[in-house]
Amino acid sequence: MFSFFKPDPVKKLKNRKKKILEEAMRIQRSGDLRLYALKMEEAEAIQKEIDKKLT
Repeated sequence: MFSFFKPDPVKKLKNRKKKILEEAMRIQRSGDLRLYALKMEEAEAIQKEIDKKLT
C-alpha cells in the first residue's frame, strides 16, 4: 500500500554510477589512466547490477 515510501534501489545505483563517472572524468583529466580504468570498471559493474534489477 505504501510502496512509494520505499527507496528505489535502481535510482540509488544510478546515482552511485553517476558519481563514479564524474570522479573518473576528473581522474582522467589529471592524467592517472590506471585509476581511471579502475573507476570505469566499477561503473560497468554497477551498470550490470542495474540491468539485473530491471530484467
